[in-house]
Amino acid sequence: MIQTLAWVFGGVFTLVGILGFVPGITTDGHLLGIFGVDTLHNMIHLVSGLAALAAAWGMWSARLYFQVFGVVYGLVTVVGFLQGDTVLGLIGVNMADNVLHLVIAAVALYAGFGMKDEKMSMSAQPAM
Repeated sequence: MIQTLAWVFGGVFTLVGILGFVPGITTDGHLLGIFGVDTLHNMIHLVSGLAALAAAWGMWSARLYFQVFGVVYGLVTVVGFLQGDTVLGLIGVNMADNVLHLVIAAVALYAGFGMKDEKMSMSAQPAM
């Protein structure tokens, strides 16, 4: 399940990173007219997506990816809420970004730290 989630995260983040550069889909610095984006923000989405795809592919642990990703996005969320329209003066954000980052961080942290391995749950079943 964690590996499947890494495929989903990878595909979505890579697509969002690409779409952030597409005129018409991104207007006046807002992806879909809602989420604040800029060049660095789009690049971060691309790198996050490609890292998730690499983890899903098996280059490293998908669980580790979600642990690191969840902590980093959690920090980005807190800083975004505190600063309001920027994260450390590097990427522009708005309230929609901050709320979405919160949801993404929560899902990633659950996947990284709370989700059980399917192999472990199968071996824990009593033999019949």
